[in-house]
Amino acid sequence: MKVQVRYFASLREALGPQETVELPAGSTVAALRDVLLARGGRHAEVLAPQRAVRCALNQVMADGGAVLEEGAEVAFFPPVTGG
Repeated sequence: MKVQVRYFASLREALGPQETVELPAGSTVAALRDVLLARGGRHAEVLAPQRAVRCALNQVMADGGAVLEEGAEVAFFPPVTGG
């Protein structure tokens, strides 16, 4: 299945605005992040497990266990702070 991955803020600066990723049916957000990490380079740097990265699935906050469907939109972004 194909999912659309969007990046925001500092992740967008490092990886670009979006990309399409192909995954096995029934994959989760965590599996998607693992696939992106396996690419190495900038993906491994900005999506590293020790980095705080938030995720939304189809514009709703989601955790790593959220199951993806064909055509889903997954957004990764850093935590937002206010002041």
